[in-house]
Amino acid sequence: MGSSGPEISVIGYGAWEAGGADWGPNDSEEAVITAMHAALDAGIDWIDTAEVYGDGVSERIVGRAVADRRDDVLIASKVAPAPEGTGFRPEQVRSACDASLGRLGTDRIDLYQLHWPDETGVPIEETWGAMVELIGSGKVRFAGVSNFDREQIERCLAIRHVDSLQPEFSLLAREEQEVIRWCGEAGVGVISYSPLGAGLLTGAVGPGTTFTDWRSAQTEGYLGDLEGSLGAVDRLRPVAERLGITLAQLALAWNVAQPGVTAAIAGSRNPEHVRGNAAAADIELDDSEISAIEDALSTPA
Repeated sequence: MGSSGPEISVIGYGAWEAGGADWGPNDSEEAVITAMHAALDAGIDWIDTAEVYGDGVSERIVGRAVADRRDDVLIASKVAPAPEGTGFRPEQVRSACDASLGRLGTDRIDLYQLHWPDETGVPIEETWGAMVELIGSGKVRFAGVSNFDREQIERCLAIRHVDSLQPEFSLLAREEQEVIRWCGEAGVGVISYSPLGAGLLTGAVGPGTTFTDWRSAQTEGYLGDLEGSLGAVDRLRPVAERLGITLAQLALAWNVAQPGVTAAIAGSRNPEHVRGNAAAADIELDDSEISAIEDALSTPA
């Protein structure tokens, strides 16, 4: 992960859904833990969570899931700015870390990240300085950022290396492609989130789909242009079929093949889907296959 981070599987388990709330309530925590265990058994060796996922519920479930195999699993979590999260003042970052450690039931967070830029006026330098102190204390092993732009990352780099950037990135959302490429050149690892386009790139969403979660309120981007996005997905189907893989696996394999990308985060509460996502790690697309994907996306509906 970047020039100085740990080695990680190219597919990670995303625990946003595990928190319930934004994705609808869990059928049971045990079912979610079963899905996490399916991911670990399939070769995924890291789980990404955050304090705001279900207001700590996700972290608590992750802690339960990895309790008997903690040394084999890398845990990534995040602190968010106030008012959604604990806040980015140094004392708030320290407090948030301690609270996350308690919910996770562990003595260290392997990758601690700033969830998104602060808009309340706290200088990035102060917040990043607190992250550096957490590394010095042993409570955090590596530190990264999420949803930051290049200028914000460079301000952090002036203080200490940024181990990772977590941006939204998928076949349907490629706005961050240049900063991702730059991160690769700068030695900053990149772990992309929503590589399956909030579920659209699994092929399970159709024109008649009614969302009952956070996606129902989205009116911009690829979710706002649902008809256009589904058209792009339909054009990708023949490519996946020729390769004998699922649409989800095609989207994940393309994602991790992009310059600068270290790994992609794929979350699900369904063990079968989790195993399918993990299998995408073994798919290597050649130049002709990547070109076929690009051609499918650029073809008018």
